[in-house]
Amino acid sequence: MRSDVVIDGLQYNNWDRALFQKTRDGGVHVVHVTVSYWEDFRETLLKITEWHRHFVNHSDLIMPVKTAADVLEAQRSNRLGIVFGFQNCSPINDDLGLVQVLHELGARFMQLSYNNQSLLATGCYEDEDSGITRFGKQVIQEMNRVGMVIDMSHSAERSTLHAIELSSRPIAITHANPAFYHPALRNKSNTVLDALAESGGMLGLSLYPFHLKNGSACTLQSFCEMIEQTVERIGIDQLGIGSDLCQNWGYDTLEWMRSGRWTFVADHGEGSAADQRWPDQPEWFQGSSDLPNIKSGLAQRGFSEVDINKIMGNNWLRFFQASFGPPATSDAV
Repeated sequence: MRSDVVIDGLQYNNWDRALFQKTRDGGVHVVHVTVSYWEDFRETLLKITEWHRHFVNHSDLIMPVKTAADVLEAQRSNRLGIVFGFQNCSPINDDLGLVQVLHELGARFMQLSYNNQSLLATGCYEDEDSGITRFGKQVIQEMNRVGMVIDMSHSAERSTLHAIELSSRPIAITHANPAFYHPALRNKSNTVLDALAESGGMLGLSLYPFHLKNGSACTLQSFCEMIEQTVERIGIDQLGIGSDLCQNWGYDTLEWMRSGRWTFVADHGEGSAADQRWPDQPEWFQGSSDLPNIKSGLAQRGFSEVDINKIMGNNWLRFFQASFGPPATSDAV
């Protein structure tokens, strides 16, 4: 295994050639990209079609990643590897068979719910959390079978713990932080962190301002202190970066993320109704090319090079190797 692979566990960008090149040139080898939020199966196919054109038109800069071996090929060929994921279960409609279809089309992550109750699980903004539904139990089994990772980043606590219990394979929380650091609804309790770590799951630490202490004014020192405290609680091997970076979008896209088509009024979620703009990123993390700042911050706190490389990508690579295919199959890395 190469020691310098850099993987971002979640970004949602309006990608174009300039951003592909900037991300690659910033030293990132692989990004898990959000393909769908509220889109149904047909709409998701259109999004995947758009990505196919990206892979053709920018083949010198990007490539699809479906296996852990593809990560190393992206690194070797100096291209940005792209992993498909969904931030909701809407792409499978109410059809269990679409899990395998979408896996065959490259999907490797799917959240069981976004902020609302879904057909599978409860989102973190609901008042009551009923846990994993009957349909959700079947979907978890099918995702385990084909090798699609269960992502509970936006799910409520009982549903998240229930998913960890039901899944025969480790799950991921691709983009959230510990609630002991900042009590955002999306951030995860010690109970969830402990269960995730015990089951071998992965936590991608988020750089989205609403998930950070002091928001956009969060310091690099504060973020690295959070990493240190999280390592003390759950160990070094279950942590990565899931920046939740959102670039090249207007405010209408932020409302789409929050509101979809389920409401006729704007759902402001973690933001203020008066704040009609994207939150500013911390000055030390404006984009993927600033990921080395995290490496420097961790080094200043005494982290070894081996442990820094685990957090920056090696842990995700190991997780991909175990997760992106049927349980009996592993890719040679």
